[in-house]
Amino acid sequence: MFRNLLLLVFSLCLVTTLVHGSNDNERKEYIVYMGGLQGAGTSALVDHHNMLLTAIGDEEVARESKLYTYRKSFNGFVAKLLPHEVKRLSAENRVVSVFPSTVRKLHTTRTWDFLGLSETLSRENAKRESDIVIGLLDSGIWPEAPSFDDRGYGPVPIKWRGKCVNFTGCNRKVVGAKYFNLNQDYSDRDTPSPIDDTGHGTHTSSTAAGVFAKDASLYGLGTGTARGGVPSARIAMYKVCWDSGCSDSDVLAAFDEAIADGVDLISASMGGPSRSFFEDPIAIGSFHAMKKGILTSCSAGNDGPAASTVENVAPWIMTVAASGIDRQFRTVATLGNGKYFSGISINTFSPEKKMYPLTSGALAANVSERYGNASACDFGTLDQNEVMGKIVYCLGSNGQDYTIKRAGGAGAIMMLDSDTDTAYSTVIPGTSIFPRDSKLIEQYISSTKNPQAVIQKTININVSAPFVASFSSRGPQIISLNILKPDISAPGVDILAAYSTLTTTTGYPNDDRHTVFNIISGTSMACPHASAAAVYVKSFHPDWSPAAVKSALMTTATSMKIIEEDAELGSGSGQINPTQAVNPGLIYDISMSDYISFLCKEGYNHTAIGLIVGGTDKIDCSKFKPAQGTDGLNYPTMYTQLHSNSTSISATFYRTVTNVGYATSVYTSKVTSLSGLLVKVIPETLKFSKLNESQSFTVEVKGSLEPTGSKLLSALLEWSDSKYNVKSHIVILRPLAD
Repeated sequence: MFRNLLLLVFSLCLVTTLVHGSNDNERKEYIVYMGGLQGAGTSALVDHHNMLLTAIGDEEVARESKLYTYRKSFNGFVAKLLPHEVKRLSAENRVVSVFPSTVRKLHTTRTWDFLGLSETLSRENAKRESDIVIGLLDSGIWPEAPSFDDRGYGPVPIKWRGKCVNFTGCNRKVVGAKYFNLNQDYSDRDTPSPIDDTGHGTHTSSTAAGVFAKDASLYGLGTGTARGGVPSARIAMYKVCWDSGCSDSDVLAAFDEAIADGVDLISASMGGPSRSFFEDPIAIGSFHAMKKGILTSCSAGNDGPAASTVENVAPWIMTVAASGIDRQFRTVATLGNGKYFSGISINTFSPEKKMYPLTSGALAANVSERYGNASACDFGTLDQNEVMGKIVYCLGSNGQDYTIKRAGGAGAIMMLDSDTDTAYSTVIPGTSIFPRDSKLIEQYISSTKNPQAVIQKTININVSAPFVASFSSRGPQIISLNILKPDISAPGVDILAAYSTLTTTTGYPNDDRHTVFNIISGTSMACPHASAAAVYVKSFHPDWSPAAVKSALMTTATSMKIIEEDAELGSGSGQINPTQAVNPGLIYDISMSDYISFLCKEGYNHTAIGLIVGGTDKIDCSKFKPAQGTDGLNYPTMYTQLHSNSTSISATFYRTVTNVGYATSVYTSKVTSLSGLLVKVIPETLKFSKLNESQSFTVEVKGSLEPTGSKLLSALLEWSDSKYNVKSHIVILRPLAD
């Protein structure tokens, strides 16, 4: 139970739940989204009130029902409504959607060396990098962290329009800090300011843009120089996540402000179950950001390795999966008979004795407790007298260290349900062993009169990398069936970064450790890595569109170590390679008209599209170039999910690439397919005579469906000239059995 609580705090679980009851007479919080800024601005307040008054019919109730107005970057409002009022507002021609505000959860050093952005890398673009402001939607920021020191920074960029609200920690590094809690729903663990109460926002901010902090570590673990990917960039924090979660209405308010403030990129390490784009606040906010040339980078979710769990899937979002680097934290437990087991955890404690008494949850059971599983050391199932001063072996790894510390235990050896690649901090000496080792420990305890054990402090070992993290959410996505998500992978396992001292190392209340750096895992940690990589590319190409920047990262990504059949649905194009992405050779760009054609092809309402795109009454899809091919978008990857009645493979993808490499160049195509796909590229050669010239090509994919074949069929298309190698993954998902 308590490990689950920790995972929520540390962003390893994404759950979206309605915050409303089921009584039809009870007013519930809804977002009324009205698209672009037509008729917005100062008149929006009056306009929204009149619309509410028409729906509700009572002046005072209409006034009291409205909680917030979106009017800086897009048009809409938040109000508490009854079901019949929702229907009336939904029927308004000027309303795109009316949807309930739900609560989202956060997706919770060496990595930059692993990615090629070494500490000694020449920063010839530092001045342009320092003019870039990264807006983070998160849990706040701890300004006293050494990663946010502003020594050596020049003046705040002239273009910047943001400010700090109820926050004294702003400087030339942290240039903006705001907070949003429209319901004023604070717990005793919430600080009503941009201050970070949980550490999550501080961690993500410093991962993206923290300055060089030498000798950073977690009690000696991961020692080195902690730094962000773009240490010269500025940070603006928009606190939207509280003890109760991250409300949709708060998230959308933060997008409204961040776009108007002038951020250059938005990083959001949060999410929830996928919804229609026009009823998803992150999809809505990121669309309006994209219209202003702002890329939004989002975490993919932490519900892997289960299929169809990927979140934040709109094609204008860069959806980031978590990968592992070549370092893993291991913790050794040694038994009294000399046998030892290498478990996985982050244990900062060195043993004070050579050996400690060892028992098991089953032997230490509280016989008067009828509920729970003592073998798993469930809360309340252990006899304190049998646990005091001992290391306890538990058939489970879900917060047992907390339970054993409360009972006075000296340590915890916990058995994992399955193999994992992710270590978590323990509140007492602890390690999680793999299932294959459990029998030997049980036999030792049962056959020894006075069993003993000791748990050593964690060490790090080298492992093969990169690989998709086990917890990282997988596709296929369920909204746009022909767009591969996630897009890209970035380090998200055991990441050392700055932290807030307002919380403990583990988040447990009985933990007395407060640290300025911490090691945590999640796609929340992967997201700011990708965000920083995008800023790095943007600093070299300030005129590139969000789609162009994303394309550069995707087509230059490092291939993943695939360790499971469907891992391609979790890795996207591979792991980010920022230095290569600066010079991608060719880019797949996407214009606003392309997105309009895509939304038309996806079946979205013409009136709604018009409101979103530019505040017009209606978009006539027939006047836009029809979205062509299987997916209808100029995406860097090519993907489709076959229908259940498909008997063969037939897909066509139309693509256009723009030359950003050599002015005069010839690119030749090469297709690698190990799964029997027949891929034809027309034409096979692309000739360019100048920079920014565009050329189009078609990819035809065919193949047969064997009854016992793999559920994933894939190929790799590479366009190469004398210098550049531009990669596009082709993935076909065969029909799944009912």
